[in-house]
Amino acid sequence: MNFFLKIFKLLPPELAHSFSLNSLNILYKLKVLELLFNKIEHDEKITFLGMEFNNRLGTAAGLDKNGDYIDSLGALGFGFLEVGTVTPLPQFGNTKPRIFRNYSENSIVNRLGFNNKGVDYLVSNLKKRKYKGILGINIGANKNSDGDERINDYIVCLQKVIQYADYITINISSPNTPNLRDLHNSENLSLLINALNESVKDLGIIKPIFLKISPDESQETMNNIIDNIKNSCFSGIIATNTTIDKSNIKNKKIKSIEGGLSGEPLMDKSTEKLSYIRSISGDMPLIGVGGILSKKDFDRKINAGASLVQVYTGFILKGPSLINEILTS
Repeated sequence: MNFFLKIFKLLPPELAHSFSLNSLNILYKLKVLELLFNKIEHDEKITFLGMEFNNRLGTAAGLDKNGDYIDSLGALGFGFLEVGTVTPLPQFGNTKPRIFRNYSENSIVNRLGFNNKGVDYLVSNLKKRKYKGILGINIGANKNSDGDERINDYIVCLQKVIQYADYITINISSPNTPNLRDLHNSENLSLLINALNESVKDLGIIKPIFLKISPDESQETMNNIIDNIKNSCFSGIIATNTTIDKSNIKNKKIKSIEGGLSGEPLMDKSTEKLSYIRSISGDMPLIGVGGILSKKDFDRKINAGASLVQVYTGFILKGPSLINEILTS
């Protein structure tokens, strides 16, 4: 696997991402994946919101936007997967280049902009999956939607994916869709929650629904978010998405690039946000994500109040070996 990682580093970021996951799919279908990756079974049997997980480690949204790699990723030993972010209509996202790697600081900046093939394509893949583990589906809004139309995008996706999901994530925190983070504001969030509450009631949904939040919001905003989602259809929070704050980046070229920063420089900020949410939310269910590159990072998220932890950039940079490092250390 180290050999493949070295090869992937020579490729442009998006090509490397696609090539690596397609290679994973091929190895899975040829039934040789376990020969190259020494998966160690690590079953904890965690029960969380009525769902049973084999372990606490999962993938974050963005790794598999369209559900093309569910079975092969599931074979690596993750306790759960989250696919998406998916939008009602297919969209290309922002113009390329839009992913920038910063290996010296274990980080990535992306300005993808919810590029995906649309919810109907994802549903077609969900129907074909063999993976039996816990699967979350992350939903968002199309770039050109606005106001009530943007809120309706979440309802459309919810209605189409709910029967295939173990839980749903409402993504209002990508920095790469214009004005999406405005949904953190109390008035806008209330409108979204009211629409979701009505849809959940009409559909008879009893599955967990999470709100994925930004690490860049103030404590006042976080207090309002907690107040708004109590006694709503939301079960908990995923903290956090990427940050637009690059003040702790030394690489001047990377520092000047617009987009969301992930990886090691995000770790402290996202974990502090997670810890604050835990301190004001009581026993609200929380999932931690942002900056996990080691077992130590994983433990920090758990100690900060997360019941489950998701990885993305750490998995991209370190490969499947990160899974065993976290689950067997």
